[in-house]
Amino acid sequence: MNKGERISRFVAELANGDVDLTQTDVAKHSFYRAFFLCWNEQRYYQAHDVLEQLWLKDTESRDADFFKGLIQAAGAFVHLQKRFEYPSHAKHGRRLSPAVRLFQLAEKNLSIFAPRHHGLDVAAFCQLLRAYADRIVAAEYKANPWSPETAPKLELG
Repeated sequence: MNKGERISRFVAELANGDVDLTQTDVAKHSFYRAFFLCWNEQRYYQAHDVLEQLWLKDTESRDADFFKGLIQAAGAFVHLQKRFEYPSHAKHGRRLSPAVRLFQLAEKNLSIFAPRHHGLDVAAFCQLLRAYADRIVAAEYKANPWSPETAPKLELG
């Protein structure tokens, strides 16, 4: 089984088997919705993987940068989560700088879709990404602003 098949199976499990891969409305697409479910469960790595499958099928459309920005944001939170879990680990202890770079890339890719796109308040999300990056920079890359208790939730409206 390849990665795409594994991710499709994972999304089907999240959606209780209700997966329509032909859905053309992005806001209703199973993979898009799974991204937000994973995000809100603090499963950022899985959120990244799920949306990557949608992005890989759509790299030439207008939404490609939107998907890429969401994937980059999830990647930034992977860095923060790993740093939180293993702050003294040689590799994970150095994750704040890459997180800031991903926050900046994500904001750049997403900001063109503000204020709203596919049910997401993009403007507010960009503010959130900027706030996390700014807090890390202000702390001179020594303090992680993320914790499981304060992890941001995303809503589609």
